[in-house]
Amino acid sequence: GTKLDWSQPANTKCPFVRGRDSLRTHLTQLFQTRMAYYDGAMGTMIQKEKLEEEDFCAERFKNFGVPIKGNNDVLSITQPEIIKKIYKLYLEEGCSDMIGTNTFSSTTIAQADYKMEHLVYELNYEGARLAREACDEVA
Repeated sequence: GTKLDWSQPANTKCPFVRGRDSLRTHLTQLFQTRMAYYDGAMGTMIQKEKLEEEDFCAERFKNFGVPIKGNNDVLSITQPEIIKKIYKLYLEEGCSDMIGTNTFSSTTIAQADYKMEHLVYELNYEGARLAREACDEVA
């Protein structure tokens, strides 16, 4: 597996810095001082992209043997730039304080429809990794 370093410099403009601040303190203060915004309706935003089977498959799953169009979670693997773009839109234009990840169907039960149960860990990991990168880029 890939080892990632998510440390942030202490002089960032971000109100919360991993490794410096307490997440519990940050969230408590946020919720007690103003309305916090959470967004991440990925399905709606993904539909706007008008993706086809080839887009869902990309190179990795082009010969998979099972149609995977509609498996939005696999886009974290096959179209990561689209998923990160959506995350950033929620953060920048939607002014979200928190975002959901593109992992709504990243369970063995949901992925069984596409014969992709073996990818559940990777789907969750990549969905969260892209969200973290988008947050770091916006902060």
